[in-house]
Amino acid sequence: MDVLTALLNTVLVVFVVATMLSAGLRTSVPALLGVLRNGVLVGLVLVANLVVVPLLGLVVGRVFALSTAGVVALVLVASSPGAPFGAKLAMIQKGDVVTGSVLQVVLAAMGSVTFPITANLLIGWADLGADISIPIGRLIAGVAVLQLVPFAVGLAVRAWAPETAAGWMPPVARGSNLAFVGVLAFGVLGSWEQIVDLIGSRTLAAAAVFTVVGAVAGWCLARGGATTRTTVALIAPTRNARPAFAAVAIGFGNDPAILAGLTGILLVGLAVEIPVASWLARRRGAEPDRASDRAGADADSDSDSDAVGHTELGAAPPGSGVVAGPER
Repeated sequence: MDVLTALLNTVLVVFVVATMLSAGLRTSVPALLGVLRNGVLVGLVLVANLVVVPLLGLVVGRVFALSTAGVVALVLVASSPGAPFGAKLAMIQKGDVVTGSVLQVVLAAMGSVTFPITANLLIGWADLGADISIPIGRLIAGVAVLQLVPFAVGLAVRAWAPETAAGWMPPVARGSNLAFVGVLAFGVLGSWEQIVDLIGSRTLAAAAVFTVVGAVAGWCLARGGATTRTTVALIAPTRNARPAFAAVAIGFGNDPAILAGLTGILLVGLAVEIPVASWLARRRGAEPDRASDRAGADADSDSDSDAVGHTELGAAPPGSGVVAGPER
């Protein structure tokens, strides 16, 4: 178990650094500033992700009467905004990728500071016991440094050496993806018995409900066209695994029950979000086809109307090869 814990902590650090470096490399300063100028949208997204969704996590956990480990896991997930997979969901659904990517980065950066404060506050409100808390100072220092420094490095490289950034992006992204798989794998191996016990439990049902109501909250608090609103809607319940796993390691000694709940909640969220994003992509892919069909039908209708008009005037339809004579 000690070996698995050490491996989990090591892979977690690699995942955090690689993911935020990748986010910086794919974010341009003009794009970042362009989205930030939309103050209303950014403000509403911050309210949804930093206030509403964390409160929903606590409420759902209490409504489903989850165990202490289940409530802690759900609160940690709900308090951690800015998952990199939120930008990936924007791509899958053919949504507003630029806005989604920038908002994800902003949320991850702000979440580095707000996560431990929000999680500690909600755990206190849940009244789980005086000994249940997380070290705010250590988490802010650890998570903020691990997230903000790599992102700033990636942003600087993208601004000053675009070709270098383009060359770094594929291997860094692969490293992030592999590290995420490693985090999930070691999390499962370290608490597989507890995860098996979760099958059919209220914790997984609560995770599904939390994902749905979080997406609805994100939609309701978004502004803009349908594409932007669905992008923001799926970002809201897609929470950042990095600080949550770090909190379990730092604050709870990698407690197997909390790790199991955390892993199960994250997997259920993905199981709900990916099919929704795929459905949106299919729907948007069908819209241009329908538009083309309507345009073709309108063109045929116009052609028929022209032919009828020519016939009524004693003229041959264009392209018929017949020279119309004068009316008798």
